[in-house]
Amino acid sequence: MTGRASLALAALLLAACARADTPVAVAPPLGLPPLPLPATNPLTREKVDLGRRLFMDRRLSHNNTMSCAMCHVPEQGFTSNELGAAIGIGGRSLRRNAPTLYNVGYQRSFFHDGREPHLEEQAWSPLLARVEMGMPSMGYVTEKVRQLPEYRGLFEAAFGGPVTSERIGQALASYQRTLVSGNSRFDRWRYGGDAAALDAREQRGFGVFAGKGRCVACHRVGEQSALFTDHRFHNTGIGWERAMQPARASYRVQLAPGTFVEVDGALLSAFEPPQADTGRYEVTGTLEDRWAYKTPTLRNAALTAPYMHDGSLATLEEVVGFYDRGGIANENRSPLIAPLGLDAEERAALVAFLKTLTGDNVETLARDARSAPATLPVPARDAADVHLESLLERP
Repeated sequence: MTGRASLALAALLLAACARADTPVAVAPPLGLPPLPLPATNPLTREKVDLGRRLFMDRRLSHNNTMSCAMCHVPEQGFTSNELGAAIGIGGRSLRRNAPTLYNVGYQRSFFHDGREPHLEEQAWSPLLARVEMGMPSMGYVTEKVRQLPEYRGLFEAAFGGPVTSERIGQALASYQRTLVSGNSRFDRWRYGGDAAALDAREQRGFGVFAGKGRCVACHRVGEQSALFTDHRFHNTGIGWERAMQPARASYRVQLAPGTFVEVDGALLSAFEPPQADTGRYEVTGTLEDRWAYKTPTLRNAALTAPYMHDGSLATLEEVVGFYDRGGIANENRSPLIAPLGLDAEERAALVAFLKTLTGDNVETLARDARSAPATLPVPARDAADVHLESLLERP
């Protein structure tokens, strides 16, 4: 075959891969296993582009002010570095921190309590939550998207059919599955054979992580890849203390963007009680699951502060110190959590190691998110809302 023929064949193959009905494979970067993809939602470029547009579109909230990217900010590790607990529609406070979306396609369950087992359905919880994006129903969202001119023909190109609630979830899931980030300095050292990728302190930190620090008990590291999670739920004591000893807890309160103060729980309890949150128990109803939350991945941890399910720990140093003390004792505390007795150098080395887990493509993923076409500012009641209201008013 001639070189020109080879190029022509390659062009035809690329064109075929761009068709909406042709699945696109995601090659895992160094350090990550193959990405699991559901047979019911094969990955295509059209779905990914559509999902990115939906992810960035504020009109998916009831008053056109909130997009998925408002809590999962691309430049802030697809979380929000300014907020401990997320802020939803109309400035309403949420109970929990917005988790990072890096490598979300590898997760086996979603939300800090694991209440949703499928990424395709996950998006509907924030879309419909009164305090998050505030949409009144799945049908309302579907009809609103159908009326928006920017989406005309896009669902047909991606799915071969019109807008449906199922396809909205599939498109959003398709985009989120592309947020794969690996090939960190740690990966190049452990899995790539680059002995110089980590310095001496960072290597000692991994020794603490895998040994005296006992971090690998929950944040698993395999021989060929590492997701840095066991996908399970553990009670560290933070949720218990917030619920059972609120006056003893301290809270990180934001005064202005980037400006926080620590406020004693006894002071705050005089104004408003903390929101009830019993973690995994809310899903299972099993007493042993009270105040247990899902083990997060540690990949890109240097970018995804603040930490814990409620964002109550601001820095990696605070996180390491918390676990070194053995968390907070309570009747359901995980048996895997106990005082570690780390010295100052071991704690510093552990933090240094955690900072080596940043993927090499995080800036590219943030730029790619912003490549979604911008939508024009719209009034609080746009044409789609008015159309929906007219439908609802019909006898």
